[in-house]
Amino acid sequence: MPMNRIQFQPGLSLSAFLRDYGTEAQCEAAVVAARWPEGFVCDRCRCTRFSPTHNGRRLWQCKDCGYQSSSIVGSVMEHTKLALTTWFLAMYWVTQSKNGISALALMRYVGVSYPTAWLLRHKLMQVMFEREQATLLSGRIEIDDAFLGGEQPGRQGRGGNKVPFLAAVETDLRGRPQIVRFDRVDNHGIAAIQAWATAAIAPESLVLSDGWPGFTQLSSLVQCHEPHITGHGPKAAKHPEFHWVNTLLSNLKTALAGTFHAFAFRKYGHRYLAEFAYRFNRRSNLKAMLPRLLHAAVASSPQPLRKIRLPETAC
Repeated sequence: MPMNRIQFQPGLSLSAFLRDYGTEAQCEAAVVAARWPEGFVCDRCRCTRFSPTHNGRRLWQCKDCGYQSSSIVGSVMEHTKLALTTWFLAMYWVTQSKNGISALALMRYVGVSYPTAWLLRHKLMQVMFEREQATLLSGRIEIDDAFLGGEQPGRQGRGGNKVPFLAAVETDLRGRPQIVRFDRVDNHGIAAIQAWATAAIAPESLVLSDGWPGFTQLSSLVQCHEPHITGHGPKAAKHPEFHWVNTLLSNLKTALAGTFHAFAFRKYGHRYLAEFAYRFNRRSNLKAMLPRLLHAAVASSPQPLRKIRLPETAC
């Protein structure tokens, strides 16, 4: 069997990371390059002329309006008390860990307190979530309904105490997975699935689903919808038309169970789902994943703790 080039790619080694981002000056230069790739631009008046100044951190002062800005103002890193080297080290472990990294492990690897590690992780996961919301699937797409969480004692029926979400995998002409989306939904009813499909799937797509009634309206939203009656249990999960969506769902649940002992599924599940999708969708170039996350982080809005602790529906 030939070696899987994506699976065995070298990625970004720790020594290479420290060579490129080992000092505060290197990290600052990387942030500046990501935020202003063509040179400084004032956020208020769009002027490109500035005077350098310092106030604990390097600042750029616009020569027209006098507005002072640091490289992290307006980004997810705004108001941070952490060194940029700490942020970059957190981004390294988040992007280069195949199954993710828990806040407890990040605390030990980065050298911060647990609350700080938790907040760092969730800020970076929020950046990933916002990036993944713009992903539009097209072509051949396998979709399935799924749940996160555990059973509630004494409660029976579909889902129990679990949190519903939808899984969708875009495949290429050879049937290989290209892009995945995992999205929280209020339920698996027709209205919720229709709203999700409108935002996540291109109209010219071929969509394959099981026979769940919530998928019936997909025929009016996409070029071709093929429902397949799969039944229930292990045999249904082996249906050939849904090989990749079932495989990635299995990988997702294994990664979550193996990395995180527990988390608030109903409140934060959307971020954990997006983190898995973010890494999978960029798996072909592990070395570039950290710079890409950096570009997304400087383009993201500030995420104070009070906002991070809000559930998805309140964000």
